[in-house]
Amino acid sequence: MPGCYRPGMARTRTAFVCQACGYQSPRWLGRCPACDGWSTLVEERVQSESESAPRAGSRTAEPIGEIRPVQEARLLSGIGELDRVLGGGLVSGSVVLIGGDPGIGKSTLVLQALAAYARQSRVLYVSGEESPQQIKLRADRLGSIADGLLVLAATSLEDITATIREVDPAVVAIDSVQTLYSPELTSGAGSIGQVRECAARLVNLAKADTCAMFVVGHVTKDGSLAGPRTLEHMVDTVLYFEGDRGQQCRILRAVKNRFGSTNEIGVFEMSEAGLKPVANPSALFLAERPIDVAGSAVVATIEGTRPILVEIQALVSASALGTPRRTTLGIDPNRVAVLTAVLEKKIGLHLGGHDIFVNVAGGVRIEEPAVDLGVVAAIASSFLDRPIAKSALLFGEVGLAGEIRAVGHAEARAKEAAMLGFQKCILPEASRRQMRAPDGVDLAGVASLREAWEILF
Repeated sequence: MPGCYRPGMARTRTAFVCQACGYQSPRWLGRCPACDGWSTLVEERVQSESESAPRAGSRTAEPIGEIRPVQEARLLSGIGELDRVLGGGLVSGSVVLIGGDPGIGKSTLVLQALAAYARQSRVLYVSGEESPQQIKLRADRLGSIADGLLVLAATSLEDITATIREVDPAVVAIDSVQTLYSPELTSGAGSIGQVRECAARLVNLAKADTCAMFVVGHVTKDGSLAGPRTLEHMVDTVLYFEGDRGQQCRILRAVKNRFGSTNEIGVFEMSEAGLKPVANPSALFLAERPIDVAGSAVVATIEGTRPILVEIQALVSASALGTPRRTTLGIDPNRVAVLTAVLEKKIGLHLGGHDIFVNVAGGVRIEEPAVDLGVVAAIASSFLDRPIAKSALLFGEVGLAGEIRAVGHAEARAKEAAMLGFQKCILPEASRRQMRAPDGVDLAGVASLREAWEILF
């Protein structure tokens, strides 16, 4: 029986290790005796001295200048947005962790990608949540049927590793890591100890057999327990799915990538036939933009190397509360509070008795300070009930003194605006002096918030 000790069989020793201070205990304790931390002891496999002792002369140090570079062999899925986020394709021997809320589209994306890889070589899809019949039904709906796509429904780590060695696939997908378990640990599947041990074994297997691997993980509300956050340091690439399940738009963002940039994002649209890559995200985000309505401003943001135009919506209304509300969606609320204070101090708008709601349309989250000017313009437009010209685009960082600071990639932002028919671009004066105006676009450089106010209102 698995997990039973037999004579001649190496015994696996486990211990409960505190994740805060490293204290080890032979049994689980609610509080660590060393650091007094609660619920910090997690079961882990402990290596024997023979396993952990390094072999003499097994590795040789060499100068970095004499190391011969290895050409990265990348597999292209044909899904442009996925290949972009991965840095140009999937590297053999790499492990990619895909995290996100349940139902966001992780399994759908993995199945579509495996079907594309299966047209080039043999791939393996391991599912611990669905039966092969359920996967077949989903593949029929997505049009992801390929002869080279093999399916395995299993949760035992030993069975999975044996199948991978037998099949020898080019790409493996594990959906999901929370369902796997190793008989060497007594804790249940999904616990931190099981997730960490199974992930470590899978990473070692991928490196040894040079097969690329996708590992799917769920994120809890705090993004920690048994989720991808525990595994980020083990894998090569970490991708996160963002978006609301009630909306069609999905954002795939790289937060760690050893083989490419972490600034790229992939934009997908969820449909009945699965996830469809969006070649022009700006057109998608501005498709339902209201015209000549107060509180709406279009800004240009940069995600990686690609400029994207999004709509900032603001609603300012008189508050009946003692402390007015400041509610934001898709943007840092602290940033909005700072910009509101700048508007009150430098322009003289009395916003202290008003509720302010700011939203980035389309479910996108923006962290770039270049959208400050658009946020300020949307708030002022809603407060004055005066719409911003529909042909105007804004970008620029707003300082505490009311100055408009320069931002990077100004020419790329203006070219994207010209492609979508915008005729006027309000931008920092320092950025305007360093770029050429695209055909059909009038560049209005501003050095302070007061100058932008005179142009807008």
